[in-house]
Amino acid sequence: MNKQELIDAVAAGTGESKASTGEAVDAIIEAVTAAVTRGETVQLIGFGSFSTGARAERTGRNPATGQTITIPAAKTVKFTAGKAFKDAVNTD
Repeated sequence: MNKQELIDAVAAGTGESKASTGEAVDAIIEAVTAAVTRGETVQLIGFGSFSTGARAERTGRNPATGQTITIPAAKTVKFTAGKAFKDAVNTD
């Protein structure tokens, strides 16, 4: 499912217009992005939580040349699925 399909599905479920639903989806994405960028955790009960993590500097290898390179440290975004979401996915 891509973003437009998500907007279509939510609009169909709520009866709202696709335009207003698109604005709402964009606002949610912007709010989650802003909060995680500030280092906050966004918890959506029953769905999951978004947070930041850290990846340490490490040594890698260039697959084309075989040369050893240093991969710099980086921040990452983590998503941890909530119990209700996991249960829904694992239901037979």
